[in-house]
Amino acid sequence: MTQRHFVQNDHRMLVTTNTRDRRPVFADPVHAREAVEHLYRVQQEMPFCLFGFVIMPDHCHFLVYVPAPATVSECMRTYKMGLTFQIGIGAFWQPRFHIRLVEDSSAALRYIHFNPVKAGLCENPEDYPWSSASGRWDVTELGMVG
Repeated sequence: MTQRHFVQNDHRMLVTTNTRDRRPVFADPVHAREAVEHLYRVQQEMPFCLFGFVIMPDHCHFLVYVPAPATVSECMRTYKMGLTFQIGIGAFWQPRFHIRLVEDSSAALRYIHFNPVKAGLCENPEDYPWSSASGRWDVTELGMVG
């Protein structure tokens, strides 16, 4: 099923997707690592700019720019279906996701990176391993696109 978001590409977007019933699938470090690694596999298959992300125990945030002709719905469908297969624990996603168009990319990135701090999972954003704030993962420079 394709979502009917007004904007599908060519804008910076903060995308949020939740697990069904807020199940803490990504509290398992093996699943969290696979969630990050699968994000990069999807990016190779259908190129998009990834400015930042966080994989929380029960949801994910991505700051992205999806150039045409690709769409954010295609990217998210590929991500969620592929990750469900890779993890192998059955269906665990809510069927939809949320998009906010981003005017202030720095503020959106701060929101993403401070999510684990706010949730009490770490003291500093860079301490959380499943986030672009950790410095362990490659992301696109904010000024590069859009």
